[in-house]
Amino acid sequence: MIAKLPRLFNFAPLARGCRLVLEVARLPVATLCFDTRYHPEDVRDTHRQFTRRHPRYKVIGHKQLGVALIDLRRLAEPAVYPGSGAASYVGKARKRGYRLAQIDRNDYIDAIHAINTSMPSRQGRPMDTRYQNKAAHFEPLCHYRYFGVFDKREQLVAYCNMGRFGNFAAFAQLLGYRNNDGVMHLMIADIVSLLLAEARAGAGPDYLMYDTFFGAQPGLRQFKTMLGFTPYRVRYTLQ
Repeated sequence: MIAKLPRLFNFAPLARGCRLVLEVARLPVATLCFDTRYHPEDVRDTHRQFTRRHPRYKVIGHKQLGVALIDLRRLAEPAVYPGSGAASYVGKARKRGYRLAQIDRNDYIDAIHAINTSMPSRQGRPMDTRYQNKAAHFEPLCHYRYFGVFDKREQLVAYCNMGRFGNFAAFAQLLGYRNNDGVMHLMIADIVSLLLAEARAGAGPDYLMYDTFFGAQPGLRQFKTMLGFTPYRVRYTLQ
């Protein structure tokens, strides 16, 4: 009887690495331009955050590969957005009386804190400690817009912060109560529709960013895909 040879090398990590390299090589490329005219200090600070070395992969930028983007210029017909998968969730939310509105966060300090502390973890990660502390006051930034979703009782059930940094806008925070009503689908879909209307008027960004795909839990990746986000390899400029 021949004894089995000991397993000397685990090829699984190498195979995963090769697949990742191939996936990255196939990514479309987008150039995102930071423009300091929107807010000199915060735009420069955000540019530094996005281009600093990745915490795990030192040879690439922090938000360079697999960036979740919607190219708003390609959505020439807003009527076809969102696709059928997300549209059913959006339709459900509308039928149940949810609506999107721009908000002053200082009018909803208690409601935002309740959302932040409604779950101890999200997407498999514990909530950051900064979400546990109730804000005394929110300082709005001129290049940000703040949105909330309200239910039929006019209660805030979700909110997000979106900044304009140049030829792109990006979500900074996007949180809500967990339910199956399609609230988060409605929020993103209506914001995209707003940006498309602004683009047609010549005032909107070219891209909308929602963090990255790599490292996200499968459920969040699916959610982003349903709402039209695609992974890109990004080049950044600063002016």
